[in-house]
Amino acid sequence: MRPTYPVTELLGDGIGPELSRAVHTLAEALPIQLEFRQVDFSLENRRANKKTIYDEAVESIEQTKVALKHPTATVEESPNQVLRRRLDLSVIHRPVYTIPGVPTNFRRDLDVDIVRIATGGTYDDPGRMIGEDGAVSLRIVERRPVREAARYAFSLARKTNKRVTTASKYTIQKATDGLFESVAKEVAGQFPEVPHNAELFDALLGKIIMAPEKFEIVLVLNEYGDFLSDMACGLAGSLGIGASANLAFDASAVVRVALYDAAHGTAPDIAGKGLANPTAIFLAVSMMLYQLGEISVGQAVKNATLDLLRQGVRTRDLGGQESTDSFTAAVAAEVGRRLESSSH
Repeated sequence: MRPTYPVTELLGDGIGPELSRAVHTLAEALPIQLEFRQVDFSLENRRANKKTIYDEAVESIEQTKVALKHPTATVEESPNQVLRRRLDLSVIHRPVYTIPGVPTNFRRDLDVDIVRIATGGTYDDPGRMIGEDGAVSLRIVERRPVREAARYAFSLARKTNKRVTTASKYTIQKATDGLFESVAKEVAGQFPEVPHNAELFDALLGKIIMAPEKFEIVLVLNEYGDFLSDMACGLAGSLGIGASANLAFDASAVVRVALYDAAHGTAPDIAGKGLANPTAIFLAVSMMLYQLGEISVGQAVKNATLDLLRQGVRTRDLGGQESTDSFTAAVAAEVGRRLESSSH
């Protein structure tokens, strides 16, 4: 009997239907059962059903605890933003690593997990003018989201045998960044086996470029996470090829619900042509499997996808010859082979 996990699947626009088919093909190759509960999140359906479609999605995600979201068109509203608010998704986990076939100016291999507090900072206060020539905004750092993000980062480090680096400007921003570092240090004390160090954020940006292998999991406040994610994606060669997790937590800082998605858009120009690259959604599935506790299955999905790309098995956007379906079939077969041989 294969273990069964219910998963909410939010169907999207553009290449969304093709990516959904790819995910289902991949899922059939796994030694577990992913029971997809689909919610039609296409623009047409959101326009027709407005608030009720969000109610349906939120209710399903609260039940299944994990969700996979396909790209959706942002027209009247940002579906991601609405879901973040409705589900209280306070932390974003964004792994960024070198993806074979993606052209990049950076000559080193990159592999870093960025854990970003998705609330607070100056983003919660648009600020105001002081007289004619001055402006001020309030920077907010709260203990609860910091504790949640830190617990998540250190738990991830424990599961994957990685080190955690916290980064801020704690020497200058002594109240806000000082609170962040003190809460992170408190949580670090509960994970004595996980190596941990603190870096000044400006120095961290330089050090990641000079010695990327020294940074495995980086825990940061909202703005810093925003800057760091874009810089890291730029080093890896693309803002849109990776995946991310949006996380909400219960009162004891354990993940309550997790929403996984690809960072790219709906690509309407190639929709329906079999040209969509499912790499990012496969990496999102891999992250979801980690959260479900299926670490070896998640690793097989990630490594099989990246190794095939390395071998030149790629869709056309990365200079290869594969269609969406043929690339998916190759990944599914490779995942099945790896899991079969590791079970013997």
